[in-house]
Amino acid sequence: MVVVIEAPDIFGSEEINDSYDYNYSDTACCGVVCDQKTSMHFEAIFIPILYSVAFVLGLMGNGLVLFVLCQKRRTWSVTDVFVLHLSVSDILLLLTLPLWAVDAAVGWSFGTGFCKLAGALFRINFYCGIFLLACISLDRYFSVVHAVQMYSRTKPLLVQLSCLAVWIFCFLLSIPDWIYLKDENDPRRGEKTECAHHYPSTTWRVASRVLYHVLGFLLPAIILVYCYSRVLLRLQCGSQGVQKQRAVRVVLALVVAFFITWTPYNITLLVDTVYTHKSTNNTCETTTALDVALIATSTLGYMHCCVNPVLYAFVGVKFRRHLLDLIKPLRYRLHSRVETTQSRKSSVWSADTSQTSAF
Repeated sequence: MVVVIEAPDIFGSEEINDSYDYNYSDTACCGVVCDQKTSMHFEAIFIPILYSVAFVLGLMGNGLVLFVLCQKRRTWSVTDVFVLHLSVSDILLLLTLPLWAVDAAVGWSFGTGFCKLAGALFRINFYCGIFLLACISLDRYFSVVHAVQMYSRTKPLLVQLSCLAVWIFCFLLSIPDWIYLKDENDPRRGEKTECAHHYPSTTWRVASRVLYHVLGFLLPAIILVYCYSRVLLRLQCGSQGVQKQRAVRVVLALVVAFFITWTPYNITLLVDTVYTHKSTNNTCETTTALDVALIATSTLGYMHCCVNPVLYAFVGVKFRRHLLDLIKPLRYRLHSRVETTQSRKSSVWSADTSQTSAF
């Protein structure tokens, strides 16, 4: 399938396409290779629609977040710096969605070079998003629970260096994509050209998935759950400032959104991994069901890029205040123009009335 597992299709390529990429035949019933027409038809309709919606809404929302943050850069908090990088990673990930939508609908027609670039870009930004959330949670944890400031606005360089380290680490994690991603015709999918991973052995494929499960979900999940459970307990037992509680509430909402959008996919992928390599009586029906489930749940995960801006706007008081401050001048100018237009119309009407009366 063309769905990139973690990224629209980049990861999908990796994860979802994993089902096809690793030189192992899709389970066969009675010695016959399973037909993938059902899952192909589902992804050809489902993915382009959902990816298009995510692309438009995500770019608008994250673009607005970047605009607000850039306008208020002199008052950035530590969390704002991480949120800035988070929005950038979301936008870069979203930019790959149109490619994966085309891949799902008609096949990959952009060449191997662009396949590697899009796949690596997707993976870098997926990992970057979760690692930045982990950094924010650690900062909140030390700040609230231990009253220790990991970062300080007086030392912004340390925050930027931390973000740079995250980006570099995520780039290193994308090296397998630069090596093993390529476009190729798959005879099991009607000779459709797809951008997918082609590892040298099944062991490499399993190792890739294990690495994703550990670094892309389990480890960050443990950090997030531990940090915010401790933070919430501390806030309930002590008297923390209102501003600090609001900051924690925003980040907690981001974390909850991440789990809601990505947990179904990770569970489905884990089931697919175990089923593919442990089951001895695989059936075509089960294989097709897993393919469809991977497509649906991975697409839900991609929608996470659209959720963050909404949370900033509805949960973050500071963000709303900054946004309203930026809108006020525009509202004032629009209001002035409307009043001027109405005044002119009124003057014209008065003149017409006086002329009529004269006659």
